[in-house]
Amino acid sequence: MAISYTFRPDGDTLYVKAQGYDESMEEVVRYGMATIQAAQAAGCRRVLCDELDLTYRLGTFDTFTAAETISLHAPHVARVAIVCQPQSLADAEFWETVAANRGLTVRVFLDCASAEAWLAARLEQA
Repeated sequence: MAISYTFRPDGDTLYVKAQGYDESMEEVVRYGMATIQAAQAAGCRRVLCDELDLTYRLGTFDTFTAAETISLHAPHVARVAIVCQPQSLADAEFWETVAANRGLTVRVFLDCASAEAWLAARLEQA
């Protein structure tokens, strides 16, 4: 099953629930761009992506390219927290590094409570 996702804005935070698996780099970029567009449309400057039900299958080069592309198109999203499965942490942290090096304020977590706490703390500092 390809990536499927839903959006739920709540205040200035967009909650994203993703599931399935990534079939291609292009699909991951579409998911990222849809998330950016949904955040902008709802006026959300914070995004929490719950990817606990999403399986990462991209190789290193495609992960790099997807992170680079998405981060360059997300100037109006102030903070992004991604929650992933423990077995996907290394890939998610690589994505985080690539995106952060291109200006996106993003961090990866293993649980939603930690992600929400980071988003709230970062908002207070902004």
